[in-house]
Amino acid sequence: MRVVAAMSGGVDSAVAASRMLEAGHDVVGVHLALSQSAATLRESARGCCTIEDAGDARRVADRLGIPFYVWDMAERFKADVVEDFVAEYEAGRTPNPCLRCNEKIKFAALLDKALALGFDAVATGHYAQIVEGPNGKELHRAVDMAKDQSYVLGVLDAEQLAHSFFPLGDTTKPQIREEAAAKGFYVANKPDSHDICFIADGDTKAWLTKRLGEKPGDIVDTDGEVVGRHEGAYAYTVGQRRGLGLKVPRDDHAKRYVVDVQPKTNTVVVGTADLLGVDVIEGSHARWPGPPPVGEVRLGAQLRAHGEEFPATVTADDDRVVVRLDACTRGVAPGQSVVLYEGTRVVGSATITATSRAPRQSSSVVTVGDSTTSSDGSPSVGASE
Repeated sequence: MRVVAAMSGGVDSAVAASRMLEAGHDVVGVHLALSQSAATLRESARGCCTIEDAGDARRVADRLGIPFYVWDMAERFKADVVEDFVAEYEAGRTPNPCLRCNEKIKFAALLDKALALGFDAVATGHYAQIVEGPNGKELHRAVDMAKDQSYVLGVLDAEQLAHSFFPLGDTTKPQIREEAAAKGFYVANKPDSHDICFIADGDTKAWLTKRLGEKPGDIVDTDGEVVGRHEGAYAYTVGQRRGLGLKVPRDDHAKRYVVDVQPKTNTVVVGTADLLGVDVIEGSHARWPGPPPVGEVRLGAQLRAHGEEFPATVTADDDRVVVRLDACTRGVAPGQSVVLYEGTRVVGSATITATSRAPRQSSSVVTVGDSTTSSDGSPSVGASE
């Protein structure tokens, strides 16, 4: 098969390209130029897509003896990922840019271009597995659960999955580094990129403020009493505790969290942790890598890239999904994604549009990750409490 190996300049995509070549495929390496300031060298493990990364990818391709190209998708990335990210926060939602990038760039723009040029598939360094099932290819979790990236691939549809390869899914990350070193790859010990790739210093609040400007407003409690001020409601996400700077403490000194963001009035609402518990999640923009569920089914629901999987009852109706968790959980915000699993198989995903708490006599409440984090487990846009 003729395969485009997406080469980010990291160790994972380097080994993925190597494995595709060893499997006998006709491989061409492609680095996606996504940054509009790619000349800036990376100063840490944060971010990616710099000229340094392109150079690292080229060196691996040269060592493998495969053709190498840089495809400029900076404008597409800006429109479909960066501007979407800003618009979602401005609308009071908490987006996941990694899922949007996979959906709109790596498995839409990249795959579409590859197919148009006569290639058969795209291979990436994601940690996930593709398994032949009774209804065709299935997307499954990786063997290395610490690196499993099936959550951020939950936006793939069946057609995209049919033209994809994930060669690393059956291997642990330490083994991948050992393999890269054995092959003489310069990137064998290169640090992983992390956080949001287009916010190099990791300060999401400052980054949003630079683009949206300061928009001072009130922080109120659930009774409407003003308890603090903010410089922009867009810089807050449901479940956030740190960085609130509240001036009026509660009489019982209970910790308070963001329970609602109201962009129309530029208001942030805070309350106690018990108000964050939800067990009904509604979603839209459903994506199915295989047949969608029919009727009411029991599945696992994951709400963060490396979060816990929660047992749930799921009903799907075309583009819309309702997920009823067995127990309440906290830290779930509109704009995030819920990815559904049957065992290790990814059934599908949806973007969360609303959450609620069903009436019940009693329930346990668990927290999705740390209440000081936002979608994808990345640091919340607030700083310290």
